[in-house]
Amino acid sequence: MSEIANASINTFGISPKADFVPPSEQLITLTYGQLQNLVTQATAKALQPLQDEVRDLKATVANQDEKIAALESTQDTQADNQLIQLRLIHDLRETTKKGPGKTEISRSEKIERYLSSRPDHRATFETLKGHLGIDKDLLNDAIKTLMGSSPGRYGIVRTPGDKRKRTLIMLHK
Repeated sequence: MSEIANASINTFGISPKADFVPPSEQLITLTYGQLQNLVTQATAKALQPLQDEVRDLKATVANQDEKIAALESTQDTQADNQLIQLRLIHDLRETTKKGPGKTEISRSEKIERYLSSRPDHRATFETLKGHLGIDKDLLNDAIKTLMGSSPGRYGIVRTPGDKRKRTLIMLHK
């Protein structure tokens, strides 16, 4: 009966014996070689994820290096293309600056003949526009060609009656 009374009081069951040691607390004796193997295995297990990560990072770096090389190549190509474009633009600008065309030269010769045929060797810009049948921009180009071909021989003055109008004069030399 005392066992029943003890059983009802002790709700945790039968207590372990005093000399019983759980397996987690038992002392294990290992040799140096066994301990070294355990440490090596544990180290290898712990290092494996790090080695995998290093391998992945090296692969990523290699891919990045390839991308950088491709971008540098593209950048070099673009720089070469820009240089070519600049040279072409420069050449086009130089060809347009070369000199007057045949039409401008022909018009300047007509202006020269017209002024030499006039007794006062003068003509207003409006008269020259009407004589050549051109607008003021083309007339200005023709006069610029005429004055460039014979510097000091022609002059431009304001018309005496109307200061807004201009007159081309052939000077005597």
